[in-house]
Amino acid sequence: MHPVITASVPLLEPPGWAIAQRELFGLLDHAWRRFARDFTGPDGRLLYNDRLTSRDGVDDFYETFFNWPQLYLLGGADDLLTASERHWEGVTRQLTELGMLHEEYERGYDWFHQGESLLLFYFLCMAAPERWTARALRFADLYVDPACGNYDPEHRVIRRPHNGGDPRREGLFDGANYPWLPKEAEMYGFPLEWVLPPGAPEPEREHDPRLGEEMRARMGTGDTAVNLAASGLVLNALILSGERRYRDWIATYVGAWRERAAANGGIVPDNVAPDGTVGGLLEGRWYGGLYGWSWPHGWYSVGHAAMVAALAGAAATGDDSFLDLVRPALDEIIGHGRVMAFAEADSSIRSKWVAQLGEDVDTPTLHVPFRYGDQGWFDYNPMLMAVPTALWHHSASAADRERIERLRAAAGYDWRTVRAFRSKEEAGHEEPWFAFLAGDDPGYPERILAAAQAQVRHRLGRMDRYRGRDVPEADIHVWQQSNPVVTEALVQLTWGGPQVIYNGGLQQARVRYHDADARRPGLPPSVAALVSRIDPEATVVDLVNLDPEATRRVVVQAGAFAEHTIRTAGHTVCTDPSWTGDLYDYGHGRPAVTSGEVRVDGPWLLVELPRSTRVRLTLRLDLRTRTPSYRTPFDSPSAGGDS
Repeated sequence: MHPVITASVPLLEPPGWAIAQRELFGLLDHAWRRFARDFTGPDGRLLYNDRLTSRDGVDDFYETFFNWPQLYLLGGADDLLTASERHWEGVTRQLTELGMLHEEYERGYDWFHQGESLLLFYFLCMAAPERWTARALRFADLYVDPACGNYDPEHRVIRRPHNGGDPRREGLFDGANYPWLPKEAEMYGFPLEWVLPPGAPEPEREHDPRLGEEMRARMGTGDTAVNLAASGLVLNALILSGERRYRDWIATYVGAWRERAAANGGIVPDNVAPDGTVGGLLEGRWYGGLYGWSWPHGWYSVGHAAMVAALAGAAATGDDSFLDLVRPALDEIIGHGRVMAFAEADSSIRSKWVAQLGEDVDTPTLHVPFRYGDQGWFDYNPMLMAVPTALWHHSASAADRERIERLRAAAGYDWRTVRAFRSKEEAGHEEPWFAFLAGDDPGYPERILAAAQAQVRHRLGRMDRYRGRDVPEADIHVWQQSNPVVTEALVQLTWGGPQVIYNGGLQQARVRYHDADARRPGLPPSVAALVSRIDPEATVVDLVNLDPEATRRVVVQAGAFAEHTIRTAGHTVCTDPSWTGDLYDYGHGRPAVTSGEVRVDGPWLLVELPRSTRVRLTLRLDLRTRTPSYRTPFDSPSAGGDS
């Protein structure tokens, strides 16, 4: 059995963050049920009567529910898992009927979008591994097994930018030209700009070589950097099965990209020809591949895919040098940074930053280039903090933390500012979270929980506006934009982790929780948690039982996948009952709080919380000492991992 700590410090004045956290859980429970009622059918599919006319769209259906099982894992309602599974099944049937899937998997599309599609699936695997393992291994084998046609083991490449379950899916589009909209051309420019002679007039769309045969021939075959996100799918299979072939594939495929990056001055290139040569289809250019450095998003797509792969490589092999797939490129773009107001920048994703920066769009701050072309670095944006934060969270290294400190020092705005916005990634509050962890902003928990409430209530209003409408194909983002489930604040505050990397990552966390009495993942009812420090030698967790009658029992788990070891657990203690006063006292005294410590030497610690009690845990963790697994503290001892 697991070591046990029994909380003894009385809860007299519940902290504001604890009350706000439980109120958010309650609001979210109401909100997801409203969405399901208003926007989905009896079998879980989305209410949609149109068709899909391009290869795009699968992600938009699955993304709607991506964080629903994540909320269940945090402590959402018992039936939320069943609802999430029903929606995956219903949407999968719906997309199959629309001709978008082959044997339940994307027929063939880029991994910028596939990674978004799969987040819902990964969280379902995490929440109910016994029900999802067979599918997970079958999906991963589409890449691990060369017979499926996606992977070339000789050249260590994924054969096509558009890949998936249908080996007949080739190229990038089904008509004569890439389905390019004028708005997208204005935002992102064109691929293969060097194909046109300098000064040549803009061709008519149907005769533009950049969007037709040249694009099909030069960008529609071979490997591209965003395919690195496929390593997340394979890591998921490895965690579920422990089969060495998944580990070997990650080590080989991600290792090949590390070699290419090292040969390119440390910067991961974005394209590899079918024969394994970087730039082989782009006249030697290391940039210019699909969803690569030049077009359309640059670092926004390359950096996130590389981070997914770096974390997968480190988790699969135990070798943290896989993180060097990302660090040199990250430092390169920081090195080209410029201080300017966002209003003056040439950003191609302006709508993202207008909400995130608010009034600071006019404040001079560090901007870094996201894209690279023949003209050099361009497309300047404030630093997206997902990658630097994920690096530091994994490594806990002084160098990765110091990089974040330098970015903070270069910012022209106050990192403690919390704005109520919900980005596509349901992230973007890494800066104020870091300030909180650094000890600079003790009020952050209550402010981020208030911001989360604002976003839920905003989206409930949006649901009222759009429910009952017949959704045309052009507006299929309405479901994502109306999804009222918000989890970033809960992930940061309760798990001590950043929000999952949106383009195909698996969850990071310092700690997770299980309800010991219900034998399910997540915080029990009435229990709130706050992680205020994530240093391995002192990961600090406060647990509060707000229930005035019932005892709650919480299993604290080290890591998202029980991959860490809790060596010792310091904890607060109150053994002196004199704080209650005598019979005729009109007030109470101040509880005398001391400390104790237990030896754990494992991934799980059971904490008993009698009614109206609280405890502060100071955990000394050894990071990544155990094989990542979806095992739970309720499994038999034989299901345990390495120590």
